[in-house]
Amino acid sequence: MADNNQHNTIEEQMAAAEYGSDAIKHLEWTEHIRLRPGMYIGKQGDGSHSDDGIYILLKEVIDNSIDEYAMGFGKRIDVKVADDGMVSVRDFGRGIPLDKLDACVSEINTGGKYDNSVFKKSVGLNGVGLKAVNALSTHFFVRSVRNGEMKEITYKAAKKVEERPVEASEEMNGTYVEFKPDNTIFEGYKFRMEYVETLLRNYSYLNTGLALYLNGKRFISKNGLADLLDERMDSTPLYPVIHLMGDDIEVVITHGNSYGEEYYSFVNGQYTSLGGTHLAAFKESSARVIKDFFSNKNFEFSDIRNGMCAAIAIKVQEPVFEAQTKTKLGSTRMSPDPNDISVQKFVGDFLKRELDNYLHREPATAEAMLQKIQSSEKERKELAGLSKQAKERAKKVNMHNRKLRDCHIHYNDTKGNRQDESCIFITEGDSASGSITKSRDVETQAVFSLRGKPLNCFGMTKKVCYENEEFNLLQAALNIEDGLDGLRYNKVIIATDADVDGMHIRLLMMTYFLQFFPELVRTGHVYILQTPLFRVRNKKNTFYCYSDEERVDAIGKCGANPEITRFKGLGEISPDEFKAFIGAGMRLDTVRLRKEDTVKEMLEYYMGKNTMERQEFIINNLVIEEDKVE
Repeated sequence: MADNNQHNTIEEQMAAAEYGSDAIKHLEWTEHIRLRPGMYIGKQGDGSHSDDGIYILLKEVIDNSIDEYAMGFGKRIDVKVADDGMVSVRDFGRGIPLDKLDACVSEINTGGKYDNSVFKKSVGLNGVGLKAVNALSTHFFVRSVRNGEMKEITYKAAKKVEERPVEASEEMNGTYVEFKPDNTIFEGYKFRMEYVETLLRNYSYLNTGLALYLNGKRFISKNGLADLLDERMDSTPLYPVIHLMGDDIEVVITHGNSYGEEYYSFVNGQYTSLGGTHLAAFKESSARVIKDFFSNKNFEFSDIRNGMCAAIAIKVQEPVFEAQTKTKLGSTRMSPDPNDISVQKFVGDFLKRELDNYLHREPATAEAMLQKIQSSEKERKELAGLSKQAKERAKKVNMHNRKLRDCHIHYNDTKGNRQDESCIFITEGDSASGSITKSRDVETQAVFSLRGKPLNCFGMTKKVCYENEEFNLLQAALNIEDGLDGLRYNKVIIATDADVDGMHIRLLMMTYFLQFFPELVRTGHVYILQTPLFRVRNKKNTFYCYSDEERVDAIGKCGANPEITRFKGLGEISPDEFKAFIGAGMRLDTVRLRKEDTVKEMLEYYMGKNTMERQEFIINNLVIEEDKVE
C-alpha cells in the first residue's frame, strides 16, 4: 500500500507539472533585461555598495568612451551626476555613426566592437552594455556628433519616444549619453560620490593623459598604476615602487609592514575586482621570480607575498569574462586564436625578464625585499607549532561549537551556489545572538557569538590569533588563516548593541581585522549592521527609526501620543521584528580604508595607550556639540 501511494503521488506531481506548448513564453529583449537584470548587471541594490547596479550602468556608458580614447580619439570625458539621479557622460571620440545610432543603443547584440580593426582590445564585445542601460532607465537620451552633423534620440525603458532628424552642428565630435536609472528596479537608489570617484580614478590610472571630470572635478594620472598604489596603500612602502611596463602589460610591486596581500587587477581598462587568470598568473609568477632571484634561499611563496601590494593591467584581444559585469577574467589566452600565447605564459615571461632584471639593477630594493621576506618567514615558523595546536583545538570543538551557528550553504549545495549571498554576524552575548539566530535565513546567514568584550589586540603579533580561544575559533570559522582564497562568507558583519559598550566591541573587532587581516577590509568584506534606535508606533502604524531625525519624523506621522521605545540592545528586539532588519532591507555600512587611514597610526590613536589624549579629544568635542545646542 505504501508503494502504491508513492506511485500515485509521483503521477499527481507529473500531471501538475505537465510540460506543453502553453508553457513556452517569448520575451522581448527589453522585457528580459527588466525581468532578469541580474544577468546583465549583477545585482540591483540601492547604491550603498560599490558593486550595485547603478554603478554598473554608469560604467557601461563610460567603457565606450574609454574604448574611444584607447583607439586614439578624445582626451577628455565629462561625467555629471545630479542629486535627482540623472547621469550624463560626454566624450570627444569619433561619435557613433549617425545611421546606426538607434541600433547601437536599442538593438541587442549590435555594436562596432565585433570588428577588431575598429576596436582591437575593447572591454565589451557582446553589444549588451548600452542596451541594458537603456532598458533599465526611465529616461535615456543619446546624441552623436560626427563631422558637422548631429542626431538625437530619446527613450523610456528602451522604447523610443522621440527621434530628431540629422541636423548640422558646430559641436566637437563625440557621444553624449544621459540616463536616469529606474527607481522601481533600483528602489530608493542614490549615487555615492566616493564610489563614482573611485571608478573614475581607476580609469585615470589605466589611461595616462586622459582627463576625466566628475561634476567639474578633474581626475588625471601621469604615473599610471604607480599612482594607484600611492593612493590606495595604507602602509609606508618598504622600498620604492617597482614599476614595469611592456606591450599590453603594466605591473607595479612593493611591500609594506602589514599582514596579508593587496592586489588590484585590470583587463583592457576594466577593474577585475575578482581577479581571474591574469591575477592568478601574476601571483604565481612574481613569487617564483623572486624566489629564483634569491636562489640561495628556499623561501615559501606565502612568505614572499606577505605584505605585498601590487597591481597588474593587461590588454587581451576579445577577452572572455565570467559574467556580464566583467569582474573576473576567464580568458586563458591573449586572443581567441588557440595557437596564441597563454595568459599565464605571457605574464610569466614578462616578469621573468623585467622583474628579474630590475632586482639585479637595484640591489637596495632587493635587500629591503629580502629583509621583509625573512621577517615573514621567521614569524611563520614561530607560529607553526601554535597553528597546528590551534587547528586541533578548533577542530575538536567545531562539531559542538556553540559560538558558531553555521548556515546551510556550506553543507547543502542543492540550491546551487549562493556564496555571494552568504554572511556571518559577529555579535556579543546570548540574548543578542539568540535574537539573530531565530530571525536569520538559515540557508545563507551564520552567527558567531562572542563572550563579552574581545581582547584589544593592538600592537600584538599574530601569535594572539592562536593563543586567544575566541580569535582562534573565529579565524577557523572564517577560514582565513592562510589568506582570503578560502573565505567562507562573502559578508562579515559586526552586529553590536547601539550603545557605548556595543561601540567598544565594534572597535575591538575592527582592530582585530585591521591588525591581522587588513585585506578582508580592503576587499570590502567587512560590514557594520545598522539596527534601529527607536520604535515609534500607534494603533495603525509602526516605524523603526535609525536616528533622532527619523524618530521626529515618525512622531509627526503617528500623531498625538505615540508609543516610543528606545532599543538599548539587540536582545530587546523580538525575533519577529528582527527579521525585517536582517532581511532584504538590511542596512549595512561597509568598513572602508582611505589613503589617509594609515592603519598603524589610526589604531595607535584609537586603541593605543594614549588614554589622556583621547579623553581630551572627547571632552573638547562634547563642548563643541553643547555650544551648537545653545
